[in-house]
Amino acid sequence: MNDAKRPLSHIRLTSHPDEQRAVVPVVWGASDPRERGPIVGTLTDHSRRNAIGAHSGSYSLYRALAVASGTLDPVHVPDLTNTSPVVPIGPVTQWHDPEKIVSIDPYGHMVSDVFAEELEAGWDIRPTIAVTKAQLNMPEIRHAMDSGRLKPDGNVLTEDGDARVTKAAIEPVWYLPGVAERFGVSEGELRRCLFEQSGGMFTELVTRNDLKVFLPPIGGITVYCFGDLKAITDANGKVACRVHDECNGSDVFGSDICTCRPYLAHGIEVCIDTAQRGGAGVIVYNRKEGRALGEVTKFLVYNARKRQQGGDRAETYFARTECVAGAQDMRFQELMPDALLWLGIARIDRFVSMSNMKYDAIARQGIDIVERVPIPKELVPDDASVEMLAKKAAGYFSEMPVAPDEIKQTLGRGFDE
Repeated sequence: MNDAKRPLSHIRLTSHPDEQRAVVPVVWGASDPRERGPIVGTLTDHSRRNAIGAHSGSYSLYRALAVASGTLDPVHVPDLTNTSPVVPIGPVTQWHDPEKIVSIDPYGHMVSDVFAEELEAGWDIRPTIAVTKAQLNMPEIRHAMDSGRLKPDGNVLTEDGDARVTKAAIEPVWYLPGVAERFGVSEGELRRCLFEQSGGMFTELVTRNDLKVFLPPIGGITVYCFGDLKAITDANGKVACRVHDECNGSDVFGSDICTCRPYLAHGIEVCIDTAQRGGAGVIVYNRKEGRALGEVTKFLVYNARKRQQGGDRAETYFARTECVAGAQDMRFQELMPDALLWLGIARIDRFVSMSNMKYDAIARQGIDIVERVPIPKELVPDDASVEMLAKKAAGYFSEMPVAPDEIKQTLGRGFDE
């Protein structure tokens, strides 16, 4: 490969940087996107970079393999022609409060429009959000139609059981001062922990305090919207919402040890029903596998729970998780409301969740929740009963679809309350 094509040839080690000022400063929360400035995390022009890390962070090492193998030109710049959102989203007032949205770039889907001049001038600015339309088909939707709970209307739901959706893929963009404030820590402490716990991958976290934006190498978010998006920001529009954290085993492969897919499917049904009544439904799907502990840890805990003396028991459910992972749950829902605020949601009429952690995080960001919708009793798999009782005891939720006595009868074991 010609050395002129190697973008890394001019990237310096940053343990002793020559300059301590972002070339293109970012004014987070500015109402004018031009004043806010673009997020530049690309490697083709290092002189304009103003973000730590790289776009599509969780896939950046695959990109490195592609470059190393000669499959990808390292200076390839995408042609963004006709890639703009199929449905307009925003701007809304929440975008202009630097404390409201701190983990995604609200303008991430509008790059082609709001930074057209910079793109024309040769800047390599990449979108961090993409918005498109699709049709969603799940057997649970068809079952709801066969049961008479849902009826096709030809708009939101077709005769074939296809639900029409607007969906958005969102890559994380962390504004470090805002993230630190959300978690109640200093920016310096946050930077140090991010640097150390990533094995020193991002030296600029501790050497470039002027760079306030970080593109973390973690999974992103997918948002599925049912119905007219205008209902989301209409004071008279009703909004249903399910915020769901990834569970590959249940969501994709139907494992019945938890309630994840049943609750996701129930949330989609509630969203369709609300959209058919003139409102809007929103599913926010976060890549936080195994309560953000990871799938390997999750499976290790499964083994530990089932092999312990006395079998799988609610009173030791989280203790076994802590023994392996060191913590019960690392999802920390503090950043989760950002996707809702990006859509302009100010009120959720039907929140399809029993999680107090999710409810509290959303309420703290000023979003009103009118009704909390629990999972119907009949959707709880028998093998998930231990999880439900354990979460109740741990304070995950305050309302259960199945009474503790019924759980005990189902499992045939006596648990301490």
